[in-house]
Amino acid sequence: ISTVMMPVGWEDVLEIVPSQDGETRLHTSGNAVDCPPEKNLVMKAYHALCNVSGGLPAVDIYLKKLIPDGAGMGGGSADAAFTLKTLNELFCLGMDKNALAQVAAMIGADCPFFIYNRPMYCSGTGTSLKAIPEVALSGYTLLIAKPTVASVSTAQAYAGAHISGYDAPSPEEIIRRPVAEWKEALVNDFEKSVFALLPEVSAVKESMYDAGAAYASMTGSGAAVYGLFKSDILAQEAMANLGECTCRIFQL
Repeated sequence: ISTVMMPVGWEDVLEIVPSQDGETRLHTSGNAVDCPPEKNLVMKAYHALCNVSGGLPAVDIYLKKLIPDGAGMGGGSADAAFTLKTLNELFCLGMDKNALAQVAAMIGADCPFFIYNRPMYCSGTGTSLKAIPEVALSGYTLLIAKPTVASVSTAQAYAGAHISGYDAPSPEEIIRRPVAEWKEALVNDFEKSVFALLPEVSAVKESMYDAGAAYASMTGSGAAVYGLFKSDILAQEAMANLGECTCRIFQL
């Protein structure tokens, strides 16, 4: 892949405390979690750090899911990365970010990004990271919307993607340009196949542009869409016309 990733304020809630009965357990609330605890990335993070550190005390992990699933926003990857960071602090393991990122790479391709949790240019399988300066988005309002009935699994998105061998500037170069120039240059290659499968996702992007977005795109492998607006009023008006979506607005 060749992409730029940035952290935003749409967050889950994670709490880790010492276990009272000697067993490590994951307790979930909020949005439904459609996988057994042992397959959750949070538990995989705990066991990966156990293997690297030589063992950890048992803990109770409380995870309240607020980030939509199947949105391409890296919610599960963020939860795993912050589990590693929290366990590192809780048990005074003394691992720096680079060491934690190596463990995170064993769990999932997006996980190392959330160890650093700052704008990064990501390439390869997503684990080759290069820090970039803050993107000049001050004054813009960010609207993120995920159609309620639309979800895309990462495997499904990659299976449908067909990347043409074109010679184009990398996303790292494009985001240095004014946002007004992004529309024709910054392309998400997952959109073609996902839009064909889920036209409601395409409709969200079109609706954002109709409402005055300076730039709009699907997030990662989908199915959420984000739009950059020059004012909060424009973003609020766009959100009001989106229909059945889970939405959040952020001031940049």
